[in-house]
Amino acid sequence: MTPNLSECSADFARLALKCIVREYPHKIDHALNNPGQLQTPKALHPAFYGCFDWHSAVHGHWLLAHLLRLFPLLTEGPEIRAALNSNLTRENIHAEVRYFIAEGRASFERPYGWAWLLKLAEELQDWQDADGQQCSENLKPLVDTIVNKYLAFFPRQTYPIRTGVHPNTAFGLSFALDYARSVNNYQLTSLIEERGRTYYLSDLDYPARFEPSGEDFFSPALVEADLMRRVLSPDQFSEWFQRFLPGLAQGQPQNLLTPATVSDRTDGKLVHLDGLNLSRAWCMQSIAAALPANHPATAILKRSALIHAEDGLAHVASGNYEGEHWLATFAVYMLATTETE
Repeated sequence: MTPNLSECSADFARLALKCIVREYPHKIDHALNNPGQLQTPKALHPAFYGCFDWHSAVHGHWLLAHLLRLFPLLTEGPEIRAALNSNLTRENIHAEVRYFIAEGRASFERPYGWAWLLKLAEELQDWQDADGQQCSENLKPLVDTIVNKYLAFFPRQTYPIRTGVHPNTAFGLSFALDYARSVNNYQLTSLIEERGRTYYLSDLDYPARFEPSGEDFFSPALVEADLMRRVLSPDQFSEWFQRFLPGLAQGQPQNLLTPATVSDRTDGKLVHLDGLNLSRAWCMQSIAAALPANHPATAILKRSALIHAEDGLAHVASGNYEGEHWLATFAVYMLATTETE
């Protein structure tokens, strides 16, 4: 049986707390314009220097804020507050902004890290707490920078990126749409809804039989559908989904409904597949909730979501940093999504 989020909250919080202040090992995605820019992760990113890479540090902060907002009496609460207040200072965030707007950084963390930054912003804004509101205010200059990057870039991206890893367009648009609607940013909302329809509305009989690829942590098919259930009305989405994955009502393709096998959790790419099982679970659950209860794919998606969730949750804390620096975030988001659908 899949545990509820409250049962796992302390374990997941401890994983993130260890991670967001751990500078090394670190994988830097850094364009050098001169020798003076060769610096340590913490010098480059004083807010988001931990967790092996920038985007994992960002969503580690989201995990902590989310858990403390939901469970204010969490034993780890004082440590979470101290970590958020220490990292998300006004000075640190201004340094992050300077990094993003510097020459040669237009594609830095596009769109995966952008999306998680907006998810963190959404979380902090919704948290009726003095520390949370201060962190939200401090984060605002970086949020504005990322929003402007969405508005500037996506009108120029002619084709969607359908990979199962960081550049995936559908995922990047999904979290940004959640943020835009939460703050009533009509310009960003309108852009993402238009881009979703332009990129994906005409998709038919998606070749999900070719999934997964060997290092996926997203299902390109399911994250696309997870975006479109946000963009379309319920009736429109039901019709679109039937055209998009017409065999799903008959349990096909089977490989999309069967958890991926992870052969080596010490390999940073192969362990992505544990994340795939978790993200498939949240997509399936959300898609099922958006379909009519009597839709022939609804029950199949719910059953498969449960199987994927159980498989993914079993391996969040494997003892290997390759997975432990990020999988807890996918687990928390999956459980939070499941419990609110």
